Amino acid sequence: MFKLVTQSDMMQAAIIHSESWIESHKDVCSAEFIAIHTPERQKSYLESEVAKGAQIYMLIHEKPVGIVSIYGNLIENLYVLPSEQNKGYGTQLLAFAVGKCTQSPLLWILNTNDGARRLYERNGFKPTGNIVQHTEGMYELELCLRQE
Repeated sequence: MFKLVTQSDMMQAAIIHSESWIESHKDVCSAEFIAIHTPERQKSYLESEVAKGAQIYMLIHEKPVGIVSIYGNLIENLYVLPSEQNKGYGTQLLAFAVGKCTQSPLLWILNTNDGARRLYERNGFKPTGNIVQHTEGMYELELCLRQE
């Protein structure tokens, strides 16, 4: 079941975001940078995304297992709890988000996030060639789903 995240369950969404973000970035970011990504900080971040117009949805399968945000045709913040990964929830969140987009969906991933890239490419997303360089070896890569 998908549920639009409201203020009453924003902290639950933030916990999912925090735990998943830490797991996916622990090998590429400093311990100090990882440490600041607490549920409280991620709650503020998610609230700022909503204030800008994003809609955040939570996937519930007996318990909350993942989140995704959608802003127009931009899909962001697709995170599944580490304990719930590899169970198809990422694919469900992605398909749901794609269905909410009115134009060709776009998303950005870190070049070091091989698991996410496999998920997106397996579901038809392709690199557009646009990148945002962060450090010498780390950049974000834009992917687009070209709906025929």
